[in-house]
Amino acid sequence: MSLDQNFEKAQQDVKALTKRPSDQQLLDLYSYFKQATEGDNITSKPGMFDIKGQFKWAAWKDKSGMSKDIAMQKYIDLVAALLVTHS
Repeated sequence: MSLDQNFEKAQQDVKALTKRPSDQQLLDLYSYFKQATEGDNITSKPGMFDIKGQFKWAAWKDKSGMSKDIAMQKYIDLVAALLVTHS
């Protein structure tokens, strides 16, 4: 399968998890997905009262400069690891 096909499969596979990943794992999933689908984070930082939004924004911002292909592969690898430990 191609990288794009594996990425799409990982998006479906992540829905099959029976245990909730850690907050850090969820942030990693989010940030790799956003980097793979939208590229570098150029959005405005959320307000000080949006704590969850700030963590998500910062996690995505940390991936700046990462290529789409690398972000896709890291997302795929993380989902594969979670399927082993959280299914």
